[in-house]
Amino acid sequence: MKKTLIAAGLLGAVAITAHAQSSVTLYGTLDAGLVYSNNQGGHSNWQQGSGVASDTYFGLRGNEDLGGGLHAIFTLESGFNLNNGKYSESNTMFNRQAFVGLQSDRYGALTLGRQYDSVVDYLAPLSAAGAGYGNNLAGHPLDNDNLDNSFSVKNAVKYTSANYAGLKFGGLYGFSNSAGDFSNNRAWSVGASYENGPLNVAAAYLQLNKSGSSNLSGAVSQGDGTAAVAADLQRTFGAGINYTYGPATVGFVYTHTQLDGISGVDVGGTTLPGVAGTNLHLDNYEVNGRYALTPALSLAASYTFTDGKMSGSNGSGDPKWHTVSLQGDYSLSKRTDVYVEGVYQHASGELGNFGANVAAINTLAPSSTGNQIAAAVGLRHRF
Repeated sequence: MKKTLIAAGLLGAVAITAHAQSSVTLYGTLDAGLVYSNNQGGHSNWQQGSGVASDTYFGLRGNEDLGGGLHAIFTLESGFNLNNGKYSESNTMFNRQAFVGLQSDRYGALTLGRQYDSVVDYLAPLSAAGAGYGNNLAGHPLDNDNLDNSFSVKNAVKYTSANYAGLKFGGLYGFSNSAGDFSNNRAWSVGASYENGPLNVAAAYLQLNKSGSSNLSGAVSQGDGTAAVAADLQRTFGAGINYTYGPATVGFVYTHTQLDGISGVDVGGTTLPGVAGTNLHLDNYEVNGRYALTPALSLAASYTFTDGKMSGSNGSGDPKWHTVSLQGDYSLSKRTDVYVEGVYQHASGELGNFGANVAAINTLAPSSTGNQIAAAVGLRHRF
């Protein structure tokens, strides 16, 4: 009897030890709100929105300690619409991230699967749309630089460094998975950030090849809903800086995006006619700030000027956008908060054969004029 009890105790100890060496975490964000816009396709609109301030998603994150500072890791993450429960990408369960890899406490992580690029990892956190408090409506027109993480990259091999006294860096390569045409719908990116006390700086580069091709097995494709803009070549690079002083944080972000050989543009579920066959180059200049009035109450604001140049077989133009956003947020607890925000966008110039440029606040259908106003109130819960 005594031997049986001892054996049972040893087995229990082994089981507890094995369990302590590995973990799986369920996490996510639920964001729902009411949104008013004065003009979407010529009509004002009241709608219930999902992911108004922050994306709505859930995920599983796993970590197994292999010893010697080495870990086996995985992430499975899915975005969905809280209004109707549907996945944000049809016929795809883990549509944000799905990867597995090895992580070293000393050297960093190497992962394979569907993952976010270096612009999202390093530069986006310094922008209004990509910051931790979130403001999707403040994203740059067409989310042309992916600071609002509109898409992730499939078939990707990614390296992420450890934190070396505030310095972090990494890179990603997304395979086209196309036999005989290595560059047909591939992607690659690199980036780095450095944080020293109140100062944070970052820079990143992203390139997409033939996102409008018929190769839907590639890195990023408009054909399967993973890209809002399809082009033969997209190059995005940018840098940003922010500084925290007491309860205040101020920042500046600059990005440049070249879209050459555009085959399609989707804005809030609406396809823009007359832009196929053009080249669109965009410079985004964003100033943002956040101030904590109390530990629970904060105010945030941003202004972005987007300067564009269009050329090609379907006309030319010099489209411009001015986007202003204001947001107030109140935390009910560490996990739950309520927010109210407003966004105004003014557009001018010509957009090729499409004609006069129109306002198109990020995530909303475009206005029929050069102006658009949106206001939202919502509830957000993180778990």
